[in-house]
Amino acid sequence: MRIVHFEKGGVPGIGADDGSGWHGLMASERGFPGTLPELIAQRADLLRTGTALLRKHAIDLNTVQILPPVPKPPKILCVGLNYDDHLEESGLKKPVYPEIFARFATSLIAHGEPIRVPSESSALDYEAELAVVIGRGGRRIDRDKALDHVAGYSLFNDATIRDFQLRTPQWTMGKNFDGTGAFGPWLVTPDALPPGGYGLHIQGRLNGQVMQDSSIDKLIFSVPALIEIISVAISLEPGDVIITGTPGGVGAARKPPVYMRPGDVFEAEIERLGVLSNPIQRESQEDVTR
Repeated sequence: MRIVHFEKGGVPGIGADDGSGWHGLMASERGFPGTLPELIAQRADLLRTGTALLRKHAIDLNTVQILPPVPKPPKILCVGLNYDDHLEESGLKKPVYPEIFARFATSLIAHGEPIRVPSESSALDYEAELAVVIGRGGRRIDRDKALDHVAGYSLFNDATIRDFQLRTPQWTMGKNFDGTGAFGPWLVTPDALPPGGYGLHIQGRLNGQVMQDSSIDKLIFSVPALIEIISVAISLEPGDVIITGTPGGVGAARKPPVYMRPGDVFEAEIERLGVLSNPIQRESQEDVTR
């Protein structure tokens, strides 16, 4: 089941699709179950909600504004260097413990929104990734029970300002410029995918050219492992998002480097999840002052 969070004319809506087409409701309509972020926070049964939405009226996603599945997550926990091919191109050793860093909600944008190139840099890189949305919180979660805590999966482009990333060992600045964290287009419930997304094909394309091409089963630290490791220290909450890492082929590792420029389009695709597509544009003065 795919479930989408959107708005039209400032009114939020929710839609579901099981392959038969999108159906749903607006917040102004009778029977509206709540927005997707609200339902996740309430630990609602998303599959049951989606099944009920399929009986509602058709939704044309071309006429609405798609929003990130969770626009303001309590936490966004990202994992670096989690594919062997990305490690190899980075010239680094295989980690015995995941490289974990934080993103902030102010960096998030939706499917179709422009990723913005800031005036301070032209080293804007792409990173196609699997996103895991937590549905049931907990601490010290056992690996064999970790997937019971997942509400669903989505796509993410962990777009990175490389020169700022490398100014400090923590990566925070280069990973958190406004308008660089593309997230969506929708949430896919776990029943529609293999456990932890294992074996799904992941690809990143710049202007239609394949730049990244791999499989989720090549993660060094799997989804259950990440949930277990992170929750040793940090209480996971409904709505938290774990960004699981990117495969090899990033622009900074190419010779010469290939960075995203205004006018480009980057697509992140994961088998059975869909395509997250975003144009690239120069950050405007309006973006800076709003």
